[in-house]
Amino acid sequence: MRPLVVTTFLTMDGVMQAPGGPEEDPSGGFRWGGWLVPLFDDALGAQMEAWFAPAQDFLLGRGTYEIFAAHWPNVPTEGDPVGTALNTKTKYVASRSLTSLDWATARLLEGDVPTAVRALKEQDGGELQVHGSAGLLQTLLRDDLVDELRLITFPVVVGEGKRLFTAGTAALTWQLVTSSVTSTGAVMAAYRRVGEVMTGDFTLPG
Repeated sequence: MRPLVVTTFLTMDGVMQAPGGPEEDPSGGFRWGGWLVPLFDDALGAQMEAWFAPAQDFLLGRGTYEIFAAHWPNVPTEGDPVGTALNTKTKYVASRSLTSLDWATARLLEGDVPTAVRALKEQDGGELQVHGSAGLLQTLLRDDLVDELRLITFPVVVGEGKRLFTAGTAALTWQLVTSSVTSTGAVMAAYRRVGEVMTGDFTLPG
Protein backbone atom coordinates (compact mmCIF):
# COMPACT_ATOMS: atom_id res chain seq x y z
CA MET A 1 0.00 0.00 0.00
CA ARG A 2 1.25 3.49 -0.80
CA PRO A 3 0.56 6.75 1.04
CA LEU A 4 -1.70 9.52 -0.16
CA VAL A 5 0.07 12.81 0.51
CA VAL A 6 -1.47 16.29 0.29
CA THR A 7 0.64 19.39 -0.32
CA THR A 8 -1.04 22.78 -0.23
CA PHE A 9 -0.37 26.47 0.31
CA LEU A 10 -2.46 28.17 3.01
CA THR A 11 -3.08 31.62 4.42
CA MET A 12 -3.06 31.95 8.20
CA ASP A 13 -6.85 31.76 8.16
CA GLY A 14 -6.76 28.48 6.24
CA VAL A 15 -7.58 29.67 2.72
CA MET A 16 -6.01 27.72 -0.15
CA GLN A 17 -7.70 29.44 -3.09
CA ALA A 18 -5.69 30.95 -5.97
CA PRO A 19 -2.25 31.32 -4.39
CA GLY A 20 -0.49 31.71 -7.75
CA GLY A 21 -2.27 34.51 -9.60
CA PRO A 22 -5.40 36.70 -9.96
CA GLU A 23 -6.91 34.55 -12.72
CA GLU A 24 -6.06 31.18 -11.16
CA ASP A 25 -9.43 30.75 -9.43
CA PRO A 26 -11.59 33.88 -9.10
CA SER A 27 -14.72 31.83 -8.30
CA GLY A 28 -16.98 33.27 -5.65
CA GLY A 29 -15.60 36.73 -6.41
CA PHE A 30 -12.26 35.92 -4.71
CA ARG A 31 -10.20 39.13 -4.77
CA TRP A 32 -6.83 38.00 -3.48
CA GLY A 33 -5.50 35.69 -6.19
CA GLY A 34 -1.70 35.63 -6.17
CA TRP A 35 -1.32 36.14 -2.41
CA LEU A 36 1.61 33.68 -2.30
CA VAL A 37 3.74 35.21 -5.06
CA PRO A 38 5.42 38.07 -3.11
CA LEU A 39 6.39 35.58 -0.38
CA PHE A 40 8.02 32.88 -2.52
CA ASP A 41 11.74 32.31 -1.85
CA ASP A 42 14.51 29.83 -2.63
CA ALA A 43 13.88 27.81 0.53
CA LEU A 44 10.29 27.18 -0.50
CA GLY A 45 11.38 26.22 -4.00
CA ALA A 46 13.90 23.73 -2.62
CA GLN A 47 11.35 22.22 -0.24
CA MET A 48 8.81 21.79 -3.03
CA GLU A 49 11.40 19.96 -5.14
CA ALA A 50 12.18 17.66 -2.20
CA TRP A 51 8.49 16.97 -1.58
CA PHE A 52 7.81 16.25 -5.26
CA ALA A 53 10.68 13.75 -5.51
CA PRO A 54 8.87 10.70 -3.95
CA ALA A 55 5.78 11.10 -6.15
CA GLN A 56 4.86 8.14 -8.32
CA ASP A 57 1.47 9.46 -9.43
CA PHE A 58 -0.65 12.56 -8.93
CA LEU A 59 -4.33 12.87 -8.04
CA LEU A 60 -6.00 16.13 -9.08
CA GLY A 61 -9.43 17.71 -9.02
CA ARG A 62 -10.87 19.16 -12.22
CA GLY A 63 -10.09 22.79 -11.43
CA THR A 64 -6.46 22.17 -10.52
CA TYR A 65 -6.04 19.85 -13.50
CA GLU A 66 -7.22 22.62 -15.85
CA ILE A 67 -4.92 25.18 -14.21
CA PHE A 68 -1.92 22.83 -14.34
CA ALA A 69 -2.67 21.64 -17.90
CA ALA A 70 -2.75 25.22 -19.16
CA HIS A 71 0.62 26.01 -17.54
CA TRP A 72 3.03 23.11 -17.09
CA PRO A 73 3.14 21.71 -20.65
CA ASN A 74 4.36 25.15 -21.77
CA VAL A 75 7.16 25.43 -19.18
CA PRO A 76 10.71 24.30 -20.09
CA THR A 77 11.41 21.31 -17.85
CA GLU A 78 15.19 20.99 -18.23
CA GLY A 79 16.63 21.29 -14.73
CA ASP A 80 13.13 21.57 -13.24
CA PRO A 81 12.20 18.40 -11.31
CA VAL A 82 8.73 19.73 -10.45
CA GLY A 83 7.81 20.47 -14.06
CA THR A 84 9.33 17.19 -15.22
CA ALA A 85 7.32 15.20 -12.67
CA LEU A 86 4.04 16.89 -13.52
CA ASN A 87 4.55 16.48 -17.26
CA THR A 88 5.69 12.85 -17.24
CA LYS A 89 4.10 11.00 -14.31
CA THR A 90 0.54 9.68 -14.33
CA LYS A 91 -2.10 12.19 -13.30
CA TYR A 92 -5.46 10.80 -12.14
CA VAL A 93 -8.21 13.41 -12.48
CA ALA A 94 -11.46 13.35 -10.51
CA SER A 95 -14.18 15.09 -12.50
CA ARG A 96 -17.92 14.78 -13.07
CA SER A 97 -17.87 16.99 -16.19
CA LEU A 98 -14.73 16.15 -18.19
CA THR A 99 -14.99 13.30 -20.71
CA SER A 100 -11.47 13.46 -22.16
CA LEU A 101 -8.05 14.81 -21.17
CA ASP A 102 -5.44 16.37 -23.47
CA TRP A 103 -2.43 16.51 -21.13
CA ALA A 104 -0.05 13.60 -21.67
CA THR A 105 -0.24 10.81 -19.05
CA ALA A 106 -3.50 12.20 -17.59
CA ARG A 107 -6.31 9.73 -16.92
CA LEU A 108 -9.87 10.21 -15.75
CA LEU A 109 -10.66 8.60 -12.40
CA GLU A 110 -13.62 6.31 -12.98
CA GLY A 111 -16.53 5.60 -10.67
CA ASP A 112 -17.01 6.63 -7.08
CA VAL A 113 -14.05 8.81 -6.00
CA PRO A 114 -13.41 7.32 -2.52
CA THR A 115 -13.58 3.78 -3.90
CA ALA A 116 -11.29 4.61 -6.83
CA VAL A 117 -8.78 6.36 -4.54
CA ARG A 118 -8.70 3.40 -2.14
CA ALA A 119 -7.88 1.15 -5.10
CA LEU A 120 -5.02 3.46 -6.13
CA LYS A 121 -3.67 3.46 -2.58
CA GLU A 122 -3.70 -0.33 -2.47
CA GLN A 123 -1.17 -0.45 -5.30
CA ASP A 124 2.52 -0.80 -4.54
CA GLY A 125 4.89 2.05 -5.24
CA GLY A 126 5.72 5.62 -4.31
CA GLU A 127 3.52 8.43 -3.09
CA LEU A 128 0.15 9.32 -4.57
CA GLN A 129 0.30 13.11 -4.31
CA VAL A 130 -2.49 15.69 -4.30
CA HIS A 131 -1.71 19.35 -5.01
CA GLY A 132 -4.32 22.10 -4.85
CA SER A 133 -7.69 20.49 -5.67
CA ALA A 134 -9.78 22.13 -2.94
CA GLY A 135 -13.02 20.35 -3.84
CA LEU A 136 -11.41 16.92 -4.11
CA LEU A 137 -9.66 17.42 -0.78
CA GLN A 138 -13.00 17.80 1.00
CA THR A 139 -13.90 14.27 -0.12
CA LEU A 140 -10.51 12.84 0.79
CA LEU A 141 -10.52 14.45 4.25
CA ARG A 142 -14.12 13.45 4.93
CA ASP A 143 -13.41 9.82 4.05
CA ASP A 144 -10.13 9.66 6.00
CA LEU A 145 -8.03 8.88 2.91
CA VAL A 146 -5.11 11.24 3.61
CA ASP A 147 -1.96 9.81 5.21
CA GLU A 148 0.22 12.93 5.28
CA LEU A 149 -0.41 16.68 5.09
CA ARG A 150 2.37 18.98 3.88
CA LEU A 151 1.17 22.47 4.67
CA ILE A 152 2.93 25.73 3.82
CA THR A 153 1.27 28.49 5.84
CA PHE A 154 2.02 32.08 4.85
CA PRO A 155 1.76 35.20 7.05
CA VAL A 156 -1.31 36.46 5.18
CA VAL A 157 -4.98 36.69 6.21
CA VAL A 158 -7.58 37.17 3.45
CA GLY A 159 -10.85 36.58 5.31
CA GLU A 160 -12.60 34.71 2.50
CA GLY A 161 -12.12 31.93 -0.01
CA LYS A 162 -11.91 28.15 -0.24
CA ARG A 163 -10.50 26.56 2.90
CA LEU A 164 -8.68 23.29 3.41
CA PHE A 165 -10.65 22.19 6.48
CA THR A 166 -14.42 22.53 6.35
CA ALA A 167 -17.43 20.98 8.09
CA GLY A 168 -17.39 17.25 7.55
CA THR A 169 -13.63 16.78 7.81
CA ALA A 170 -12.86 13.56 9.69
CA ALA A 171 -11.76 14.23 13.29
CA LEU A 172 -8.18 12.94 13.61
CA THR A 173 -4.90 13.50 15.43
CA TRP A 174 -1.81 14.33 13.37
CA GLN A 175 1.87 14.14 14.28
CA LEU A 176 4.31 16.86 13.24
CA VAL A 177 7.26 15.16 11.51
CA THR A 178 9.17 18.08 9.95
CA SER A 179 9.00 21.87 10.08
CA SER A 180 11.02 24.86 8.94
CA VAL A 181 10.48 28.55 8.21
CA THR A 182 11.32 30.46 5.04
CA SER A 183 12.92 33.90 4.86
CA THR A 184 9.49 35.44 4.30
CA GLY A 185 7.91 33.79 7.33
CA ALA A 186 6.12 30.87 5.67
CA VAL A 187 5.96 27.80 7.91
CA MET A 188 6.58 24.54 6.01
CA ALA A 189 5.32 21.61 8.06
CA ALA A 190 4.56 17.95 7.40
CA TYR A 191 2.06 16.01 9.52
CA ARG A 192 1.31 12.28 9.48
CA ARG A 193 -2.01 10.77 10.42
CA VAL A 194 -1.98 9.23 13.91
CA GLY A 195 -5.56 8.23 14.65
CA GLU A 196 -8.62 9.29 16.60
CA VAL A 197 -8.77 12.50 18.59
CA MET A 198 -7.94 12.06 22.26
CA THR A 199 -9.61 14.34 24.82
CA GLY A 200 -9.00 15.24 28.45
CA ASP A 201 -10.36 17.42 31.23
CA PHE A 202 -8.66 20.26 33.12
CA THR A 203 -11.54 20.59 35.57
CA LEU A 204 -10.27 20.56 39.16
CA PRO A 205 -11.66 17.77 41.29
CA GLY A 206 -14.50 19.06 43.45
